[in-house]
Amino acid sequence: MANNLYVAATEPRSGKSAITLGLMELLTRNIKKVAFFKPLVLVEDRNRERDNTINLIKSQFNLCFDYEEMCGYTLNEASQLISLGKQAELMDGIMAKYNALAAKADFILCEGAEFEGASASFDFDINVDIANNLGCPVILVANGKMKSPEDVVRSIKVYHESLEERSCDILATIANRVDPSYVEQVQELMKVKVARGLTYAIPNDENLGNPSVGEVARLLNAEILYGGENLTRHVRSFTIAAMQLRNLLERIDYGTLIITPGDRSDVVLACLAAVHSMSMPNISGIMLTGGLVPEEAVQNVIEGFQDTVPIISVNENTYEAAIRVEHIHAAITPDNTRKITQALAVFERHIGMDELSDKIIKTKTTIVTPKMFESQLLQRAKSDKQHIVLPEGESDRILQAAEILLRREVVDLTLLGNEDKIKERISSLGLHLDNAQIIEPAKSPHFEDYVQTYYELRKSKGVTLDNARDIMDDLNYYGSMMIYKGHCDGMVSGAEHTTADTIRPAFQFIKTKPDCPIVSSVFLMCLNDRVLAYGDCAVNPNPTAEELAEIAISSAQTAAIFGIDPLVAMLSYSSGKSGKGEQVEKVRRATEIAQERAKTAFPGLEIEGPIQYDAAVDPQVGKAKMPDSKVAGKATVFVFPDLNTGNNTYKAVQRSANAVAVGPILQGLKKPVNDLSRGCLVPDIVNTVAITAVQAQAEKKQISGK
Repeated sequence: MANNLYVAATEPRSGKSAITLGLMELLTRNIKKVAFFKPLVLVEDRNRERDNTINLIKSQFNLCFDYEEMCGYTLNEASQLISLGKQAELMDGIMAKYNALAAKADFILCEGAEFEGASASFDFDINVDIANNLGCPVILVANGKMKSPEDVVRSIKVYHESLEERSCDILATIANRVDPSYVEQVQELMKVKVARGLTYAIPNDENLGNPSVGEVARLLNAEILYGGENLTRHVRSFTIAAMQLRNLLERIDYGTLIITPGDRSDVVLACLAAVHSMSMPNISGIMLTGGLVPEEAVQNVIEGFQDTVPIISVNENTYEAAIRVEHIHAAITPDNTRKITQALAVFERHIGMDELSDKIIKTKTTIVTPKMFESQLLQRAKSDKQHIVLPEGESDRILQAAEILLRREVVDLTLLGNEDKIKERISSLGLHLDNAQIIEPAKSPHFEDYVQTYYELRKSKGVTLDNARDIMDDLNYYGSMMIYKGHCDGMVSGAEHTTADTIRPAFQFIKTKPDCPIVSSVFLMCLNDRVLAYGDCAVNPNPTAEELAEIAISSAQTAAIFGIDPLVAMLSYSSGKSGKGEQVEKVRRATEIAQERAKTAFPGLEIEGPIQYDAAVDPQVGKAKMPDSKVAGKATVFVFPDLNTGNNTYKAVQRSANAVAVGPILQGLKKPVNDLSRGCLVPDIVNTVAITAVQAQAEKKQISGK
């Protein structure tokens, strides 16, 4: 079942809030705990102003969530971060707030940004980025007001093409505010020309598109003089009463707001008489300008009417007031029950409720962006905190990453190294690492126990007690022994050490799992819309067929730990039975061994090989080359025939496709140890520590049988 949905508009004033209201009504009928979230809100100051749609949804559906939980950033906050080149920080903040809300809800309905003027330039792109990073399918709301059917559908097609280029899942498209005479034609054109998702057309409803007198009063900061009980009347038009009465009365239509100077008592009394006349259209209200109000005698007359239209007063002159009224954008406010009822009625009348409900519940997006993967990774690590040791505690990058991990409460950490040097670097960098444990191996109370344990494990290899003492003073050996003795759950090193220095201790006494004779690696390749697993690109130069089979099983298991549904492609330079040669035969034999091994190690695992990369990843090529394969065109785990091929391929994809390569992740060891690149950045360290923690969680679950 899907657990989120993103509502995005093609342009401002599309009536998106009415659609959001209808969708929320539909969702709350079918799902127990639905939350609402606006990543970006069009308010100047969050401390003085609140978003109307959040208030509307919270009030109408009695949501138990606080306003701030449902609100991401204001437009000003977002614009400032983007102007400073901090869009990644903006997205991190949005995802953090979304994830916190998601932990309390069964489903989240998100409403996208809808900006006007200069801000509209990044409206579309930022909506797409947010929807993809939150993993939301999209409902697109198109503005059909004052457009021909052809123009409406042409605009929708342009947006569909852009969304498809960015790999968005389009669940449905709603053409809203369509001329009532065009509704059927728009619906038919959409069915023919809009290929993806459900399609609906909703006619324009003047009552929803026009502001109420109460909205006008609120937005113009007007004083309500009379008729406060009738503020929900809709303003369908306005007219300036600066003429004689006989000419004014001819210009009054149903729903007109009369704008007149406050000293025109004749106009006020004439309009009130017209309201109570059976032969005159019913106006929506009267606005008095210039800060003037009727004299006392006229007020006595007005008060004599039992039920009167709203009369409001503003300080602006007549012209300025009229300009402001003309630019008011109607909204559905929490107190306007008439508009709320009307919006829900219109939505239900023109939307296939059962059809859309079924589509929402069954649609779960397959998009996984790099940001989304990293966010989910940290959340998984936090869900069951593990204790990770970092042997390179004197490194600035390690310390900076440690602060991030501890502040976000991802893991518990131990830093190894010279205690004075570590504390000096922490102070110099201005970091806060009070919760980190710092150990200088030779001064540790466990040191002699570790020395003795290593000696017992390696004395058959000629290691003496003195050798053991020297070796255990090495930071990577000490960290590995912490894992072996159960004093921590995993280790990450390599920012200042070679791969051999990092993993040698693990080979010596942590060793491989009983059912896995080889240590290998996998990279998680975060593309724009999905995450793939590449193995082995870092450890084994020229694996045998048996070793390739083990790499395939281990890579599939690692992929599954990180939420990737494993479909394994055993790569070669030919697909199926088309090629011959020593390398192809090795891959063919490895595939057979892996398929047999999977029957007990990973039941149900689909493995295909030999297969070329294009046939493995591209559905059309896969169907052409291997039409009967369950993996071709859909592979998620790619096993390379040797280190030369794998290492070059992952780097080519990383650079050419701007993919984020997370790893290498070592697999096959009894306890997780992972190696960093010596050129790693702080975010790489954070991700690798989180990965190590998730691996430790998985190992514990496997041991406990849960």
